[in-house]
Amino acid sequence: MPKGRKRGGQKPTEVRATPSDEEYDTADNWSTASVLSEDQPDSIPENERDEVDETASQENFEEKLKDAIEGLSQKSAEGRKTCLESINKAFSKKYLFEFLADRKVTVADAIIRCLRKGKGEEQALAARCVALLCIQLGQDAAELLTDARPVLLTLMNDTAASLKARGESAIAVAMCTFITCVELEDATDTMENLENVFKLSFRKGDKSVPTHSPETSRLHSNALTAWCLLMSVAPQYLVDAMVVKYLSKFPDMLESQDVELRIVAGETIALFYELGREEDEEFQSASMVNLCETIKRLSVESHKYVAKKDRRQQKSSFRDILRAVEEGEAPEMLVKFAKESLQIYTWVKKMQYSAFCQAIGSGVYEHLQWNPLVRDVFDLGAPLLATGVPSNKPTKWERTMYNAAAYKARTKARSKHRDKRSVIVSGGD
Repeated sequence: MPKGRKRGGQKPTEVRATPSDEEYDTADNWSTASVLSEDQPDSIPENERDEVDETASQENFEEKLKDAIEGLSQKSAEGRKTCLESINKAFSKKYLFEFLADRKVTVADAIIRCLRKGKGEEQALAARCVALLCIQLGQDAAELLTDARPVLLTLMNDTAASLKARGESAIAVAMCTFITCVELEDATDTMENLENVFKLSFRKGDKSVPTHSPETSRLHSNALTAWCLLMSVAPQYLVDAMVVKYLSKFPDMLESQDVELRIVAGETIALFYELGREEDEEFQSASMVNLCETIKRLSVESHKYVAKKDRRQQKSSFRDILRAVEEGEAPEMLVKFAKESLQIYTWVKKMQYSAFCQAIGSGVYEHLQWNPLVRDVFDLGAPLLATGVPSNKPTKWERTMYNAAAYKARTKARSKHRDKRSVIVSGGD
């Protein structure tokens, strides 16, 4: 799962196009232009030169994005995939609400067309693009994405489709539902469709653990992550029903051969315990003793055939999960970006953060800084001005006191939220 850390590694090799005749002409005149500029070195103040450079860079960025959007209508599948990759990078890299405001219908229609008519990688890229478009537009995407939801659900359930495309569709449909859905019926229908995907990793009828390919396990992991995103805002009666239905089954996934699926399943169990204890402080499952033994084993497991990075991630994750189940403790995460920081003290917020990281990718810090929707989800308030002064970092004592009081605060907030959703549902009847 994403941990909010910067990702290292080599930069991809940059492919440069052959210069045009105009560029060659510019190169021929470069020395003359540079000499002329040296004759008046202070003609433009430095701060104004920075503004001009930034404006030119933004205009160039938007021109390339416009070309990519127009390119979605071409006949070449490879060309459309290249354009979708460019759009995904742009939507991840920057918050572009103003750019999209006047062309959102065009962009949405073009992406959904790729989702319907494309194959394999193109559908996967288009599904990811739908999720990013929804994150960019927020509530403004509700009407535009009405057509996207059934297409995403159909693709996700299509066993003949690409596993990668199905996995991206799972994240996309949950993200769109989380952001734009006001009808509980649509949310529960989406959750049922996600359940039909990940439940294939539960034990079979003969109690044996199913064996899946890494790609299939990745699909189930995505579906479970998406399901948890919707579960994090579900009304209490639905939470109670899901606890009864699935809490005894999720430990089956802890025996999966896939490290990521084991971790997501463990975090889902921790989420269930957190939500259950909001109503009953003594909440626990009938098989809690066996569950804790399994989690303890996974928190110290060190098989040499497992990659060192995966072993380290599994141990760290299951130590947090064990504390959640045994002691009711929530994880403590501090995500730093720009001059601010996001503090995560609950499994609800941790699962939401993981889902947004998966949908946005490496540009999540940019959206945490500027995207009002993302900031609202994580209670960050309005975006700070460039010269804004960040709030002081809390002390260890303040974090401890906050964590101690989090239980009552979460219960009150979630009860109020669920009451509102119940009114919407009953009003629709």
